[in-house]
Amino acid sequence: MEFAVGDNQSRPGLSLQSREIATAAALTTLSTADPQLRAHIDGALNGGRSEQEVVEITMQMALYAGFPAAINGVQAVRQVFLGPDRQDAPSTC
Repeated sequence: MEFAVGDNQSRPGLSLQSREIATAAALTTLSTADPQLRAHIDGALNGGRSEQEVVEITMQMALYAGFPAAINGVQAVRQVFLGPDRQDAPSTC
């Protein structure tokens, strides 16, 4: 955990926003890490990425990971968007 969160996330060269999006994309392609995917989607939103950007990046993964993985990713996105920490229902998903 110290390496993943502390050492890796604090490296120079990429913004935290870019790291969160890259991580969410990678986790979408795995299609087996739903809790981690939701955490990084939330991190991307909290870091300033828009809902539309998160949806588009998740949908982009359909080309590389296949539609089942992308559909699972979209379901994770919806769960985050509709979660208790979000005020409004999403208009993008």
